[in-house]
Amino acid sequence: MPETETNTRCGFVALIGAPNAGKSTLLNMLVGSKVSIVSRKVQTTRSLVRGIALHGPSQIIFVDTPGIFAPKRRLDRAMVAGAWSGAADADLVGLLVDAKRGVDEEVEAILKKLPDVRQPKILVLNKIDLIPRETLLALAADLNKRLPFEATFMISAMKGDGVQALTSWLAEKMTPGPWLYPEDQISDAPLRVLAAEITREKLFDRLHEELPYQSMVETDSWQQRPDGSARVEQTIFVERESQRKIVLGKGGQTIKAIGAAARREISEIAEAPVHLFLFVKVRENWSDDPERYRNMGLEFES
Repeated sequence: MPETETNTRCGFVALIGAPNAGKSTLLNMLVGSKVSIVSRKVQTTRSLVRGIALHGPSQIIFVDTPGIFAPKRRLDRAMVAGAWSGAADADLVGLLVDAKRGVDEEVEAILKKLPDVRQPKILVLNKIDLIPRETLLALAADLNKRLPFEATFMISAMKGDGVQALTSWLAEKMTPGPWLYPEDQISDAPLRVLAAEITREKLFDRLHEELPYQSMVETDSWQQRPDGSARVEQTIFVERESQRKIVLGKGGQTIKAIGAAARREISEIAEAPVHLFLFVKVRENWSDDPERYRNMGLEFES
């Protein structure tokens, strides 16, 4: 924490958008470390993930929300409700739009509801390296006609282009006041939660097409060992025995590959060697279990 708080600033910025707009990639780039999982599979961010960035005297607390889409199941409804709740509670809202996809049905639906959110709003066009400049400028003009944004930023979250300008602008907009978190903290999520999310990301990466969306990971134990390493046990929950067999793979090869990839990243965020042990269990209809929703910070009856 800075010695003097008189010049410090702090505030919350919610990142909202359609699934796969690049919110999690942007959050990780803004924070400078992995705090939210990234996957080709849509709607992988289920709960509100907060990443903490420092820029000069400003502490910016970014809230990565689940992608907003047309909900069909209970979990879908809870995720979308969580996203809008995150926007309503923030000091400023950033609408992230995949510039390559442009204004599709999901973005249209967000634009219709966004005026109900009273907080100041900015427009962030992502993946600008994938479309011609003329198309990008036309898209920015169109969106600003639909909604009064305070500012428009054009970025590539993957490459980092334009992210520094976005961070600098947001830092100036934060409210004068003390920081809410220590300066070396990058997320408000416990380490065991981040570790579970990393394993879930590797699960989706490995089994993108084969594994249904309804799967989850929980960290059961995290034990520090005398040599400074950690023994971490996690359980992957699926809804059917056939899915368990897919996760295990022939001779256990798939689960070994998932574990190896997850262990490397968990060791990085833990800044210590990690011995990771994965178990796969069938828990039918876990997505109708109120306790699972509480663990994810979502409302069961959304």
